[in-house]
Amino acid sequence: MTASLRPSLPILLGAAVTLSIAMGLRQSLGLFMAPATQDLGVSVAQFTMAIAVQNLGWGILQPFAGAAAARWGFRPVLLGGVVCYLAGLAVMALAQGAISLTIGAGVLMGVALACTGSGMALAVAARPVPTALRSSALGLVSAAGSAGALMAAPIGQLLADGWGWRVGVWGFLLLGLAMLPAAWIAGRVDRVPIPPPPPGEAPGMWAALGRAMTHTPFLVMAAAYSVCGLQLVFLTTHLPSYLTLCGQDPMLSAKALGLIGGFNVLGSLFFGWAGGRWNKGVLLGAIYLVRSLVLGLYFAWPPSEASTMVFAAIMGFLWLGVAPLVSGLVVEMFGLRFQAMIQGLAFMSHQFGSFLGAFGGGVLFDLNGDYALAWKLGVGMGLVAGAVQFAYALRGAAPPAPRPAIA
Repeated sequence: MTASLRPSLPILLGAAVTLSIAMGLRQSLGLFMAPATQDLGVSVAQFTMAIAVQNLGWGILQPFAGAAAARWGFRPVLLGGVVCYLAGLAVMALAQGAISLTIGAGVLMGVALACTGSGMALAVAARPVPTALRSSALGLVSAAGSAGALMAAPIGQLLADGWGWRVGVWGFLLLGLAMLPAAWIAGRVDRVPIPPPPPGEAPGMWAALGRAMTHTPFLVMAAAYSVCGLQLVFLTTHLPSYLTLCGQDPMLSAKALGLIGGFNVLGSLFFGWAGGRWNKGVLLGAIYLVRSLVLGLYFAWPPSEASTMVFAAIMGFLWLGVAPLVSGLVVEMFGLRFQAMIQGLAFMSHQFGSFLGAFGGGVLFDLNGDYALAWKLGVGMGLVAGAVQFAYALRGAAPPAPRPAIA
């Protein structure tokens, strides 16, 4: 396998490093919520509104970023995203209130993640590798992309504890500079030729969108993906606050987020490998079901350091394992040319769920003074989404019917 992947290794490495840093920094922003809200005099709901705007903007813009990559190439889109990411961190570090916080951590970082996050990185990774190795390659990039939280969360917590949350954000900006050369190298994928569409199929962007929006297996997958986003962003945003509320050491949340990143590596590798051998839709449904059960069991009892670390390990294994499965399904359904755009449609659904997970969790906390209702709703929706995805995938899914080309 290594020999078969060797020609594409620089591209895969560039995509993995870009994804690793982009996701690692983004997943660790919740570490700054408690000190930032106290320093700026904003509420938890206002801080989480910034994170919610980030996720919503990321989701809405992801299909447009994918379409831009299909038209102009991945390199300019990736590099533009990195610049927006660095600008967003700078604005967040200098924030003086809710508006500047929302512009930095919300708007600018949302644009940046649409251009540098998992949808774009996995679209880059899918193109240069042989079909037989595609699922494993997607798992490898997802796994490498998971390592960012292992580094970012402890560094951010140490800087915030020692010199304040603003210094922690500046530290994130310095880490983010490494995305510039990584994105440039990943952009070499623009030289890789794309197979032509099947005979008789309309090759245009609008035809590809029409096929996606009328293909029921894709729509089911996208709907279940929204609940995935709700659960994960609820955790990355609110777990530090929840543990502080329960009297736990603030460093425990950084350890938990770092452990999630570490087990992400194992989960991404496993599900990338498994997606090349078994039904990807069934695997997705199983992830959603097990993740929801684990989430419910953890929040049903007061947390301890041991239970939190076990919870983080299991959730980490199930975290980004969905990414190679979703990417692989999109390629199987629609091919490579518009993968980033169509995968962006699914990710838009994911990010609507992320918006609810971040902002909705903050609103429910402000209303009730705890997270009880928030986690119960998350568990219930996850069980329903997992069951529907699992059951529908068992029926089997034919590729979407091609749309005839206009003569």
